[in-house]
Amino acid sequence: MSRKIETRIVNPLLGTDAIPLPDYATSGSAAMDLRACVAAALPLAPGERILVPTGLALNMMDPGLVAIVASRSGLSLKHGIRVAQGIGVIDADYHGEIKVLLTNDSEQAYMIQPGERIAQLMFQPVVQVSLHLVDAFSTETERGAGGFGSTGRH
Repeated sequence: MSRKIETRIVNPLLGTDAIPLPDYATSGSAAMDLRACVAAALPLAPGERILVPTGLALNMMDPGLVAIVASRSGLSLKHGIRVAQGIGVIDADYHGEIKVLLTNDSEQAYMIQPGERIAQLMFQPVVQVSLHLVDAFSTETERGAGGFGSTGRH
């Protein structure tokens, strides 16, 4: 199912031959690629974090929808470059430019090139809940409060 999301270009570099609009790399892709919308290469030193603009703003018009910014697996594997906080959350009511917080986990400096695919953007449904405070849970599970390896390795 395809939905239309209002999209605004906030940097004139986006939507040109140099920096194409985000799109899906293949017909089976779950996420579209976000590109670095910069005029010149940005250095990213080992251990450093940098905020990279994408030139794009969204109006999802639906609080039941969220856009998730995720790392590109090849960039992470080959160069140690990933979305710094694991994933980025773009709330439905945020209308500003999407920027990607990248970090360099490698021991080598990396140059982010203009138009380079730096992250992925995936749209997901949202379920908002209300918290109901209790002294004890109404059901028990086999696992209970066990965590961090409590179910074993194999």
